[in-house]
Amino acid sequence: MAEDVKNIAVEEKEATIAFGAKERKLITDPLHLNNPLTVQVLGICSAMAVTSQVYPSLIMAVAVVFVTAFSSLIISLLRNSVPSSIRMIVQLLVIAALVQVVSLVLGAFAYSAYESLAVFIGLIITNCIVMGRLEAFAMANRPWQSFLDGVGNGLGYGFILVAMAVIRELFGKGTIMGLEILNPIFGLFGATYTPNNLMVLPAASLFVIGLMIWVQRGLDDRLVDIS
Repeated sequence: MAEDVKNIAVEEKEATIAFGAKERKLITDPLHLNNPLTVQVLGICSAMAVTSQVYPSLIMAVAVVFVTAFSSLIISLLRNSVPSSIRMIVQLLVIAALVQVVSLVLGAFAYSAYESLAVFIGLIITNCIVMGRLEAFAMANRPWQSFLDGVGNGLGYGFILVAMAVIRELFGKGTIMGLEILNPIFGLFGATYTPNNLMVLPAASLFVIGLMIWVQRGLDDRLVDIS
């Protein structure tokens, strides 16, 4: 009898930390079919603000993945202990604590990035993507699945963020991560590239993300009726 109970416990533990098709879907779906930015249209404000260059976009993407993943994990662990009447306050406290960790790490190891992103890092606390995943998923699912869901949505957000930054920096400055790209290519034909300053303005992010949404939905009919 004791052996049977032990086996059941082991099976439950294995099922909890499994990485099967359902778990993989939690990570892959937000990259395309359920992307927070291009499908759910969440987190647009930060996408407008930080995507003029690739480097700050990478920093922001990593920060959001960290906060989304670990806030989902913590809230899932606490979901049966937190009264529903104060659940959103607890969620905000968890997110704020993780954002503070990100700010301290940036300030210690990447101060130049911290100076330019400090305001936007703080706004992760109110990011619709983070709060939305806590309410919609972490409050109703196990910690491992909630963690993977947080990682997936953070990666989906970060992927679009970095893709936008590559397009804007490339055509706005002719560089990627400060490395000259277009001028050497144009130089092969005896020409020079004149940077398009419009691409580094915040308004350009609306054009870029609009084109990305259009292309994504044009290539996948499953997304056409999603608003």
